[in-house]
Amino acid sequence: MKHVDSFTVHDLPRQERPRERLQKLGSGALSAQELLALVLGRGVSGKSVMSIAQELISRFGSVKGVSEATIEELASIKGIGTAKAAQLKASFELGNRQELEKESPYEAYDITDPQAVVKAIRSSIKDKAKEHFKLIILNTRNKIITITNVSTGTLSASLVHPREVFRDAIRYSASSVVLVHNHPSGDPEPSEEDLRITRRLVDAGKIIGIEVLDHIIIGKEKFTSFKEKGLV
Repeated sequence: MKHVDSFTVHDLPRQERPRERLQKLGSGALSAQELLALVLGRGVSGKSVMSIAQELISRFGSVKGVSEATIEELASIKGIGTAKAAQLKASFELGNRQELEKESPYEAYDITDPQAVVKAIRSSIKDKAKEHFKLIILNTRNKIITITNVSTGTLSASLVHPREVFRDAIRYSASSVVLVHNHPSGDPEPSEEDLRITRRLVDAGKIIGIEVLDHIIIGKEKFTSFKEKGLV
């Protein structure tokens, strides 16, 4: 009997092989393991490409985990090596760029107008029982690329650490950002903690080259723009 690690794609009936399944059914019908196997191409002596693909998922926990692994981490798995690790990173990067190139549903909003910002985001957070801190990510034309959720819960320096706030901004190659969060109490006046966090994020943005244009607090009926108040 063959050892499981020496089992190869060619041991499968032709119609069950990943390449043939993709051609017949489309990429959406394939498992993550099969898709990774197709990117990798082939295995190594004593270890099939399907086994390598499964080990990737097991080691890093998910496809997202694989995509976030470094080339060094990927290459540490037997059968990957630097060349195949680079293939994997390139494949995931192409997927990321496709997402970035999709037309933004927020393209029409004028980000220089706080009212427009509130209009774009108010419905998603105005009636929440907890504070939701969101990041509006902008391109060089001050158009919205996307809006991401940074944290949920009472705002604190630990919840909105610059590392967490700017992670997606860096990923999307942001030119600038707008900070937005809600006050479940309905009163949009900034607290001392709001002011401290904003100053910290503005300073962090200057260091990494991503400008914080505004911080908007949304209440029940009103909102506060730090920019309009001269606080940023």
